[in-house]
This record gives sequence, structure tokens and C-alpha cells, in this order.
Amino acid sequence: MKKTLTTTVPAALVALALASAASAEIRIGASVSATGPAAFLGDPEAKTLEMLVEDLNAKGGINGEEVALVLYDDGGDANKARTFATRLIEDDEVQAIIGGSTTGTSMAILSVAEDAEIPFISLAGAIDIIDPVKPYTFKTPHTDRMACQKIFEDMQKRGIAKIGMISGTDGFGASMQAQCKEVAGDYGIEIAADETYDPKDADMTAQLTKIKNAEGVQAVLNPGFGQGPSIVTRNYKQLAIDLPLYQSHGVASDGFIELAGKDAAEGVRLPGTALLVAELLPEGDAQKPVVTAYKAAFEERTKTPVGTFGGYAHDAFLILTDAITRAGSTEPEAIRDAIEATKGLAGTTGVYAFTPEDHLGLDLSAFRMLEIKGGEWTLVE
Repeated sequence: MKKTLTTTVPAALVALALASAASAEIRIGASVSATGPAAFLGDPEAKTLEMLVEDLNAKGGINGEEVALVLYDDGGDANKARTFATRLIEDDEVQAIIGGSTTGTSMAILSVAEDAEIPFISLAGAIDIIDPVKPYTFKTPHTDRMACQKIFEDMQKRGIAKIGMISGTDGFGASMQAQCKEVAGDYGIEIAADETYDPKDADMTAQLTKIKNAEGVQAVLNPGFGQGPSIVTRNYKQLAIDLPLYQSHGVASDGFIELAGKDAAEGVRLPGTALLVAELLPEGDAQKPVVTAYKAAFEERTKTPVGTFGGYAHDAFLILTDAITRAGSTEPEAIRDAIEATKGLAGTTGVYAFTPEDHLGLDLSAFRMLEIKGGEWTLVE
């Protein structure tokens, strides 16, 4: 008989087991940022994992065994994430871990998971998580390097050759800034102005004014996530900067449009996932059945719009449960080997095909270039 076990301890920790710990043989751990500054990432991730485990157990689990989910809220704190990863492995005895809503928490978890040789699937964007390849670490979001490449491809098509960048100094922003600088030359893009802001800053008009006054700038790119890009977008509108504005995949959610305001966000382009334009996907698109099913289930359960970040958790759970099913084993090494053998697995973020040399399993075709029009996401042809 299925039951829910909830334990409350300090540090906003929530432990949930969606099956009896005594009877469940498949134990999946998770540490996400359900509260704190990255809650817009971790909250839908936590809700997605809870929903998927409940649905899977209702259908008989994996190979006839129920799944126990042990879920911790690290609040975006890397030290807490490291502590919870250790607890998941040593005390909760999980067979695999999903989580790391941010780059910082992911790096903390993977150090523990790698030492223990436990499969870990990250939900964060930085390329450093999987490059160089680490034996037991995988991830579901596209890398920041891929986001730069997708954006620069679009700029090339529009004849844009000189840009300004304004980047957040958080882990995500700094990593994407570095990746964009590294690949810009491959697309004939010159970065003529390069500004930064602290994620806690409430106004970026000074930096944007410098970019506006830089000679020859044809577009502006904002690597960042959280509230910063929304402020940049509002300030951009206030300064009447008449240049294309590109944001990162780190803000690919309806929440960004709401925070920035529909008027200010009009015309903003960014690389995103099929999930944001599910109803616009053509029949025959490999991802359409997956994204429409997840969107319907999540919105029915939570009464909130589906978003990219919950989709990352959906895909991590899909990859992991598919691997355990095929492996017919909960031994960590067998799970790892099965993930590496994954081919043609359609998720909300893309169609995954892993190898021992590629622990992301996605290419640029998984990204869709999106533009905000009338407060809605549209596909750029």
C-alpha cells in the first residue's frame, strides 16, 4: 500500500518518500532549490518529480517495483546541497540522484556523487558540469555554450556582426559570458561592449547606457537568469534602445514575461525548448507527444503554467527510469551504463542520445529559437 512519509527538519528541508521505505527497492534521491532565490527553478522541478513518481507507482512502478523519492530542498545553497547529497547516499541509500537546480549546487552534488560512484543527473546549464566528462554525471539542459551558438546562428541570419553583452556575475551568467566570448569569432561576431551586473542589482541603466553609446553595436545579449534579465529588459525599454535584445535559455519561462512586462519583453529572442511552444509544434515532431502530455498533466495538477525548468526534471526522471528499466538492475554502475546507451529518447528538452564521451546527449537541433510577441512565445522561422 502506497503512503507518503514527510519529515521536517531544520534548514527548510523536506524529505518525501512516495512509497514505503521498507518495501520500496528503487530509491531515487533529489536535491533541488524549491525555496530561496532559485525557487523559480526548483519549485516546478520538485512538483514535477513528485507528480512523476506518483504516476509511475500508480502504473506499477519499474519492473514491478515501486519507487521511493527522497527529496531535499537545498534553498540554492551549495553547502546544503553537498550535505544533502552525502545524506542521500550514506543514510537514505539511494541508487541515483536528480537535482542541482543551479550550477553551484550541481557542482557540489556531483563531487559527492562521483566519489561514491552514484549516477547523478543535473538540472543546471553550465558546460562545466559535463565537460570534461565525469563517469557518473549527466545533465538535461542544453549547455550555455550551445545557447551562445544558437543565438549567434540567429544573429548571423539577421546580418548582425557587432554586439554588446551585459552579463550576470552569478555562476550561470559568468559561465555563459565566457562561453559566448569563446565561440563568437566562429560566427563572425565582435563583442564591442562588455558589461556585468550583480544578480542583486535593482537597476542596470548605467551599463546599458554604455552599451547604447558604443559605436556600431547592432544587438545586445544578456547572459543571465533570475530577476536580473527582467530588470535589464525593463531598463532597455525605458532607455528606448532600438536594437534586438537576446536573452538566455536561463529565463525561458512565462515568469520572465510577467516580471519584465509584456510591453518591455516584446521582440525579445532566446533559445528555448519545445515545451514553451507545444501547441505550435507540427504533427510528426518527435517531441510533441511528450511535451503535450507533460504540459497537460503538470498544469492540471498544479494549476500553474508549465515551464522549461520543470521540464528539465521531467527529462532527468525519464532518462533515469528508462535506464533502470532497460538495465533490469538498481546497481549504480549498471544504471550509468544504461544511461550511456540511451538513444532516441524524446523528452521535453530534446531527443537524447548519450555516449560514454557525451553526457549531455543533445545537439543544437534540440533548441528552438523563440521570440516574444504579444506576451506569448512564438517560433522563429
